[in-house]
Amino acid sequence: MNTKKIVIAGGPSTGKTSVIKGIEDAGFKCFHEISREITLQARKEGIEQLFLTDPLLFSKRILEGRLQQYKDSNLHKEAIIFFDRGLPDVVAYLDCFGTPYPDEFLKVCQENIYDTIFLLPPWKEIHTADNERYENFDEALRIHDCLQSAYESFGYTVIEVPKTPIDQRVDFILKDLNLS
Repeated sequence: MNTKKIVIAGGPSTGKTSVIKGIEDAGFKCFHEISREITLQARKEGIEQLFLTDPLLFSKRILEGRLQQYKDSNLHKEAIIFFDRGLPDVVAYLDCFGTPYPDEFLKVCQENIYDTIFLLPPWKEIHTADNERYENFDEALRIHDCLQSAYESFGYTVIEVPKTPIDQRVDFILKDLNLS
């Protein structure tokens, strides 16, 4: 079976986690964001903010983790699987912050293709910062633009999800995919 791979992308403070939870609650398989666990693992290694200390190492770990999720999705029998962020997010963040990276990062994105990309825009009213999210709202806006550019540079058509309550956003996504 050829499982359809759907990405829910977006920068900080877009409601991605809540939307993914809503999709999961609707009965769909979801792979969750891995950056927080990588950040927490780095803290155990004595590195407070790995993305700030060594953005390339952080990004390499994220890329490896997302690639593993992508490969793992091929082992599932579901017709459709959702991802909280995709491989091109890694390149988008590095581009956004001007961090050079090896061509291998691009190759991984080019070789592992998703079927549909939904992008959630920054939403000032829900923006919060915490120990793992340090971006201010202006940076969230910039990250959004970088995400859109990165996905488009890999040939994806990006579908922007409107700023509506979570259930309506989930409905929008599922209707677009002819799942509801």
